[in-house]
Amino acid sequence: MAEAFLRSYGVVAQSAGIEKHGMNRHAIKVMKEIGLDISMQYSKTIKEIDLKKIDVLITVCDHAKESCPYLPGIQHVFHKSFEDPASYLVNDSEDLLIYRTIRDKIKQYVSKIVKQINNYNG
Repeated sequence: MAEAFLRSYGVVAQSAGIEKHGMNRHAIKVMKEIGLDISMQYSKTIKEIDLKKIDVLITVCDHAKESCPYLPGIQHVFHKSFEDPASYLVNDSEDLLIYRTIRDKIKQYVSKIVKQINNYNG
C-alpha cells in the first residue's frame, strides 16, 4: 500500500520485505476503492531490488525495522509500525473495515514523508 501511495505522489518507489507473503486480496480491493490498482504489484524480498538506487528507506512494521540489514548510502530513514491487517482475519466485511483503517493510516503517514522529503530537497 505504501508503494502505491508513494507512486501516486510521483515518487519512484520499490516495495520489498524481509519475507515474501504474496499479495492480499483485501489490500488490492481497498486500494482499488480509492483508485489505486496494486494488482500488478508483487511480493518480493529486499534481496530482489537494486539497493544502490535507494536513498529513502521506509519501514512499516517493527519486524522489518529490526530485521532490515544496514544499507549504506540511505539518505533518509523513516519508521512507523502499523498493525498487520492480515493478522485479524475475522470475516470478509470486518476484514475490509480493518484494511480500510490501516490503508488510511498509511496514506496519512506517506503524505507526511513526501512533504518532509520535498522540504529536504528544497
